Amino acid sequence: QEYVVLAYLQDIERKTIDDYKRIADLLNQCGEMSRKKGIRMAYHNHAFEFEPIDGQVPMDVLLEITDEKLVTFEMDLYWVHKANVDPVTYFEKYPKRFELWHVKDMDNSEEQFFTEVGTGVIDWERMFSNSKQAGLKHFYVEQDECREHNPLRSLEISREYLSSIRY
Repeated sequence: QEYVVLAYLQDIERKTIDDYKRIADLLNQCGEMSRKKGIRMAYHNHAFEFEPIDGQVPMDVLLEITDEKLVTFEMDLYWVHKANVDPVTYFEKYPKRFELWHVKDMDNSEEQFFTEVGTGVIDWERMFSNSKQAGLKHFYVEQDECREHNPLRSLEISREYLSSIRY
């Protein structure tokens, strides 16, 4: 086991910027405890971390308060795109902070539904060409729901695409 990840915050846990500051402090505490056991603490984002609260972006608050020696981030690239944010700007602003990625694509519909990697609108070659700056160590193909294919076929399509690009 290399990582332990805080995967989601309930609505009640993330109403104010002070809530995010408390979460960041807790992540640092957990990061210190897990480091003693040889495990790295991480935080997984969704789109809501990019919605400003009182003029501040919660994701920035988390990144600025957490200690990079204790806490890394698992960037879910689908949710960053869903929030209309360019992940590369975060790789540039916070280099080496995103050791883990969730790799899932977004279809070109108004709904912006999940789709197989390489069949949607996310520019994966651009994402992976910036992986060193991001600090990527591991990525995980994830597709929350499958509409066109069964889950195993969806995974196969994503794997085939990712095998075809250089990164």
